[in-house]
Amino acid sequence: MLNYRPMTHEDVELISHIDRSEYIEKIYRMEDGSVKEIPAGHECGTWDQHHLEELKTRYKEQLSDGGYAYGAFDGDRLAGFGVLANKFRGKNQDQLQVDLMYVSRNYRRQGIGRTLMDELKRQALRRGASYLYVSSTETQSAVNFYTHCGSKVTQEVDPELFELEPEDIHMLIKL
Repeated sequence: MLNYRPMTHEDVELISHIDRSEYIEKIYRMEDGSVKEIPAGHECGTWDQHHLEELKTRYKEQLSDGGYAYGAFDGDRLAGFGVLANKFRGKNQDQLQVDLMYVSRNYRRQGIGRTLMDELKRQALRRGASYLYVSSTETQSAVNFYTHCGSKVTQEVDPELFELEPEDIHMLIKL
């Protein structure tokens, strides 16, 4: 049985429990304002040490800036987590970003991601947001997950996030 709880700075090392690996059947690209599907057919491994350290730094920075992290735990093992950034975005300053969202390979398709996302939505509403901004990795599984959570491709792409990850599919979820 999984337990869910807010995460703290002290939980940062648990991120190494996450196995982000997956077989990527398709990816998506934005072309002329619409999403184009592209066959991929390759395995994506989990993080190397360099990327894991970058992820931990990003996690700590978000929490230090007032962000919120929520995790799913199988005993002492982190099975999945999501991070809500604290910086408001958009022309109306009414969007909060889902900065990180990962569920370990062996725990996927059990509703964990949905539970994490529902909590991030509740937190965003409490903070006064009207939308969640999602800069989704271009994989079919990620885009489909966010779409099932209510995301739609946005025409108002955040320039800062686009510059960081131009291949991502930028989406909004109305809260």
